[in-house]
Amino acid sequence: MNWTLPPGACDTHMHFYDPRVPSAPGGPPLPGCYTVADYRALQHRLGLQRVVVVQPNAYQFDNSVMLAALAELGANARGVAVTSADTSDAQIEAMTLAGVRGQRFYALRWGALGLDALAPLMPRLHAHGWHANIQLDGHVLTECAGLLTTLPGDFVIDHVGKFLPPPKVDDPAFTALLRLLDTGRCWVKLSAPYESSTRLSGTRAFDDVAALVGALVAHAPQQLLWATNWPHPFPPAGFNPDDRALLSFFLDCVPREQDRRRILADNPGRLYGFG
Repeated sequence: MNWTLPPGACDTHMHFYDPRVPSAPGGPPLPGCYTVADYRALQHRLGLQRVVVVQPNAYQFDNSVMLAALAELGANARGVAVTSADTSDAQIEAMTLAGVRGQRFYALRWGALGLDALAPLMPRLHAHGWHANIQLDGHVLTECAGLLTTLPGDFVIDHVGKFLPPPKVDDPAFTALLRLLDTGRCWVKLSAPYESSTRLSGTRAFDDVAALVGALVAHAPQQLLWATNWPHPFPPAGFNPDDRALLSFFLDCVPREQDRRRILADNPGRLYGFG
């Protein structure tokens, strides 16, 4: 990688884990101990300045580790929380002041909240300036696109749609994702290709996901984000994620400098409200 990241380069999806806080019922075990100091070292290696800390599945509705990290990271950090209908308006406002800007919905194994929680929760959270952050198998987009378009405000879809497995670019499910981008309220994170790719090594590594990234960049670069997914909890068996190599994969998929700057800095600045 011989390209310097732009000022304000932002990692929009990563997690912290503190062994002093046990995993919650319904969530996976902790993958290890991953601290703010560890992450700052990664930021320095890659040239990142801003970060969005996403509540991990391991902690379900206990946002304490995420909020402590936001306090330590300061003004260059934002958060994505997991709240419930029982979370008070005062608690939501306190999290907003702490830097939280989104609510996570995870429609896969270990998720605290699925798609059925979107309509009940998002109107109140939207009033506090939050968006919906959604992880799903992108193949269900043909069924749930209508639901997503009825949400108030913005919504973010993780990991290039996380199609399991990646489809062709003319597949109806991927076309549904492009149509969601056309609303101007949908955002897609270009991250974690190893979570869905059927090719994890060799000269064609991630090429099935790369085709989707290329189509997304050609269609709506103004609605795309980038992320590390550090510390890569529970990667595929035998695959060891390399953060520098994954950043290089993104740069290879996005050859135009103006698109890189949009995706790395300008777009997250708009969505997460960085000054």
